[in-house]
Amino acid sequence: MTFLIVIIGLALIFDYINGFHDAANSIATVVSTKVLTPGQAVIWAALFNFVAYFIFKDHGVANTIAKTVKTEVVHGHDMLIVIFSGLIAAIFWNLFTWWFGIPSSSSHALIGGFSGAAIAYGGFSTVNPDPVIKTVAFIFLAPVIGMIIAFIISLWFIHSFKKGGMPRIIAFTVFVLVGIFLYYNLEFDPAKLKSHYDSYALKVIFFSKNFKWILLSSILLIMAAFTLFLSSLNANRANTWFKRLQLVSSAAFSIGHGGNDAQKVMGIIMVALIAYNPAVYTLDHMVWWVPIACYSAIALGTMSGGWKIVKTMGTRITKVTPFEGVAAETAGAITLFVTEALKIPVSTTHTITGSIIGVGATKRLSAVRWGVTVNLLWAWVLTIPVSGLLAAGTYYVVHFFF
Repeated sequence: MTFLIVIIGLALIFDYINGFHDAANSIATVVSTKVLTPGQAVIWAALFNFVAYFIFKDHGVANTIAKTVKTEVVHGHDMLIVIFSGLIAAIFWNLFTWWFGIPSSSSHALIGGFSGAAIAYGGFSTVNPDPVIKTVAFIFLAPVIGMIIAFIISLWFIHSFKKGGMPRIIAFTVFVLVGIFLYYNLEFDPAKLKSHYDSYALKVIFFSKNFKWILLSSILLIMAAFTLFLSSLNANRANTWFKRLQLVSSAAFSIGHGGNDAQKVMGIIMVALIAYNPAVYTLDHMVWWVPIACYSAIALGTMSGGWKIVKTMGTRITKVTPFEGVAAETAGAITLFVTEALKIPVSTTHTITGSIIGVGATKRLSAVRWGVTVNLLWAWVLTIPVSGLLAAGTYYVVHFFF
């Protein structure tokens, strides 16, 4: 029991570190555009990190992480040692990259550590290839998707400044496409709408699966409505409105960050509980206190900030204006919400970095500081293998004593 408590404590410490390590993801653009002060920004991001607890209830990402290592091969006390070693390695790598201001992925450090310790225990046959392949693939896909979406949104805004019919056609097309998307993706069956609300409309809106899509769709609808009168605004008024919109887009990204990253630690804790007592715990039933603890830890970590990484994300990749901040954060939020629905654990760091590159590329390719970007890419590629090797080494040391 003592070892289990230590592991749960380490997992929550990792979640806390994840919060301040990845705080930059949620607040870098909103701080660099001076929409919020650093202190206001971390409180804003932390609040919406925790709001994700009320939205993401299916815990698909947590299940994917939990299935990274084959529980039928590694189980019991051996699994606890594997998890302990993986967490130690992931925490070390996170603190190392935070100290040097490198926006590496906390998620990939956790997956690399968990897998590396399992491989040290029983070889590559202990790891499920599907979750790892998906995760590795999205090291490259998540930033590319974020970059493409941010590039498209930025161009949409740029052309909306001009007088003409095309921006209005695009806006009305967005209205129609969002309506079609909601019609086919929302749950309307009263038998499935579990809620304490009596009103059917409120049950539909606040059903967790529905609410995340309604939230994301609302942001797109607000943006589309805004572009209808953007050409009538002067530069100062447009900038003021974009600053207000950035509060909304950064909140959406923070919700996506909390929903994606907190679930990864939830999955690790559940694996530890199952290893300790498989007769009581199962992946089919998330223990009630685990989500609350994980969302609280990541929110508290975000409130602690990560200013070294904020500087890299907010200023060194490319100079970001309020309208570009809205585009980057919205693109990042869309990517995170969609990948969470697909149960794919992605890096919020990679996603927002790709989005920032996307908005920078609309000005000209030289507006992106590619030297900084290449250095970030190296950190991304190295995170899983390095954390895996650290975890393997930790496993051998811990196994010797236990």
